[in-house]
Amino acid sequence: MSEDCIFCQIVAGEIPSRTVYEDDDVFAFLDANPLAPGHTLVIPKSHHEHVQDMPNDLASDVFAVMHRLVDPIESAVDADGTTVAFNNGEAAGQEVPHAHGHVVPRFEDDGGGPIHSIFGQRPDLDDDELDDIAASITENAGD
Repeated sequence: MSEDCIFCQIVAGEIPSRTVYEDDDVFAFLDANPLAPGHTLVIPKSHHEHVQDMPNDLASDVFAVMHRLVDPIESAVDADGTTVAFNNGEAAGQEVPHAHGHVVPRFEDDGGGPIHSIFGQRPDLDDDELDDIAASITENAGD
């Protein structure tokens, strides 16, 4: 637990939340500043700043809870779909330095776009650049 982390304070019960799921390792609650009705945050109870900082089993548990909650969230607000995402790091828009996934209900004509819409012009990469990037990811990912 990080004493200055708002999400750790929510998990500890020091800050109230509208909890929708809790088990030994994962906590889910409605976002206090939602992008849409039903916008839910799913977090590990233990403090990990980024997705890659979580142990593999905990990351799997966090995603499993997100997976489990999609249908109930969509049903609760009669959503047409959901955007399920992590903002990982400040440059990606992560505002709270505690790994957290978003389940954001989506509605026809809600004005939001797909994840592709948050990026500007796509990079113009040639085959060699794509091959180099793929090789570097493969090499660094290990087994």
